[in-house]
Amino acid sequence: MIFGAITNSWREQLPSRTVMELVGVAAEKGAKHIELRQTCLGECEDGAGEDWRPNLDKLQEVVEAYPNLTFDLAMALPCLTQRVDPAGEMFQAALAGAKLVGGAQPHLRVVDPSPLDGPWESPSDIPEEALGLADLATEAARQGVIMSMENSSLPIRNMAMLVEQVRSMVPESAGQGLGLCPDPTNQLRRFPDSDPLAELDALPLDMIKIVHFKQMRNGETVSRVDEGDLDCHRMRDILDAKGYAGAAIMEIPSDAAVFDNLEASFQYLDS
Repeated sequence: MIFGAITNSWREQLPSRTVMELVGVAAEKGAKHIELRQTCLGECEDGAGEDWRPNLDKLQEVVEAYPNLTFDLAMALPCLTQRVDPAGEMFQAALAGAKLVGGAQPHLRVVDPSPLDGPWESPSDIPEEALGLADLATEAARQGVIMSMENSSLPIRNMAMLVEQVRSMVPESAGQGLGLCPDPTNQLRRFPDSDPLAELDALPLDMIKIVHFKQMRNGETVSRVDEGDLDCHRMRDILDAKGYAGAAIMEIPSDAAVFDNLEASFQYLDS
């Protein structure tokens, strides 16, 4: 696995420091991959909501300054609760940003922050709006971009069901480019009686495009990845056993000591 950081961990630092500088600090602490998250890109983004756009010139400066790092672009996209136009300006701008930062393997990670009714029991429960993901995945694949979805209000197994359904609707080349960003702690927070690591273990390797590590203790988010409600060592072992070699993002909360917490999270998972 390639341990990495995400820019929404740096909300406290961003008003006074540039993304360019903060990426460098994360690299000094051991990050090998950076997830560039919409709303936390400082000089590298413009606008908000539907008017959000990545600043391609500034993103290119960051990527060129750190040639030994890999990057992906992440955004909120209501792709499960609304029909998103694949030819629309915002989605096209996001694909352009993903291609710019992603090098040989461009990757756009999306999450729908809208509350969803779930969990789904069968594919027939998947709302029609969510099946519009087929058009987005087809367009992303046409441009050579991998697309992954994070589970925010649904279990991992439901997200896998959705990917399987959409893959059945598109050409194989487009389907293989669509997958998940599993976040077991998201599931544990919403469904405390579930076993998100068992659901992670059930995923085929080709469906796992990137993963998020975070931790809670007694249901409350903690500042680093270590002991807590989720067995993060078990999560690491599951991914290792599958042969997962992609990015593992420490999605730790913003804090004055966030970079020390980032380094401690890497050390914990390595222990």
